[in-house]
Amino acid sequence: MTLILDGKDLARAFLHLQGLTDPPGRRIGQAGVAGLIDRLGFVQVDSINTVTRAHHQILFSRNQTYREDQLTRLLERDRALFENWTHDASVIPVSSWPYWRHRFARERERLKARWTNWHGGDFHAEIDKVHAHIRENGPSRARDFDSERERKEPGWWNWHPGKTALEYLWRCGEIAVTARENFAKIYDLSERVVPDTHFHDEVSHEDFVDWSCRSALDRLGAATHGEIAAFYDLVRPDEAKAWCERESGRSILAVEIDHGPGERRRAAYARPDIEAIIANAPEPPARVRTLSPFDPVLRDRKRAERLFGFSYRIEVFVPAPKRTYGYYVYPLLEKDRLIGRIDMICRRAEGILEVTAFWPEKGVRLGDGRLARLEAELSRMARFTGMEQVRFADGWRRAPAVQA
Repeated sequence: MTLILDGKDLARAFLHLQGLTDPPGRRIGQAGVAGLIDRLGFVQVDSINTVTRAHHQILFSRNQTYREDQLTRLLERDRALFENWTHDASVIPVSSWPYWRHRFARERERLKARWTNWHGGDFHAEIDKVHAHIRENGPSRARDFDSERERKEPGWWNWHPGKTALEYLWRCGEIAVTARENFAKIYDLSERVVPDTHFHDEVSHEDFVDWSCRSALDRLGAATHGEIAAFYDLVRPDEAKAWCERESGRSILAVEIDHGPGERRRAAYARPDIEAIIANAPEPPARVRTLSPFDPVLRDRKRAERLFGFSYRIEVFVPAPKRTYGYYVYPLLEKDRLIGRIDMICRRAEGILEVTAFWPEKGVRLGDGRLARLEAELSRMARFTGMEQVRFADGWRRAPAVQA
């Protein structure tokens, strides 16, 4: 008989697996931050800094004792992490490096064909030149290769061949990010960045697929084969499907997820201890917490909508007149419920965290208790970002969020 999982129970278990039911005020220290990232599997990196960058927000939302320099030390000094690609640029536990070797091999052929068509012979000739420069001169950045070229507007479509070659070598694992300066990547040879204990390790293709799928399912709790494949974006959906079918009834469970009246049950797969995880998942903290738009809980937008009833779209690339909410709007979590979204910005010259708008979800009332919890979270955010006070713009309370 197929096990049926309640979608709301799975949502709470997912929050637990993603570190959002832990006591957020408990000091975890450097080792604890490393353990948290390992628990998440990866943390997406993003450059937008209206309040704080995504990778810092993801970690701070789980533990308020986190500080930005902890991630820097783990990446640049301790070499406990490396930076590369999942579905986007991310910091990843260095123990995962042997599995990423398989991604590097796939990217090598795919990107070389794609970017050679883009840049032609210039790009192809530049790869060896850039690699040799880094080998001979050590840590380098994109500007080291474009000093004689005409400066263009920023954007990947305007990359010069040297910048493109750097990105290609990085995505293929030949070079690695050794540090960042004002968020600009500084590269060195991977063998000089990744510790020997992991750099030389290799795993078979079968072990690579097994680890990728099992590791994803461990962090999702229960998911479709497509969601499993999309978690790291390491394996193809057909590889994940074959793995699920092979392991179903052996090391994983075939389940159905019930998302409530009017919704069809979804066939999925679950880790074997999913019932115990659901039964033992702690009550999430009552406080309001700000999530990054790139938080792992929200990254798969369709899955998040099914589990939490929360439809989210980031509008960074939407022309301003066509935005429903704003350029970079943060979802708000209260216990196991996404209660709304907030638009805010650090006015750094003034030392002010300014709230420009708050849209509650339908049925969410901003009463005195919830308002106090929101203000407490904004005070935490202000301290974390070095702001001296919180300011609410006129008309910041808006009508309930528009349902997609």
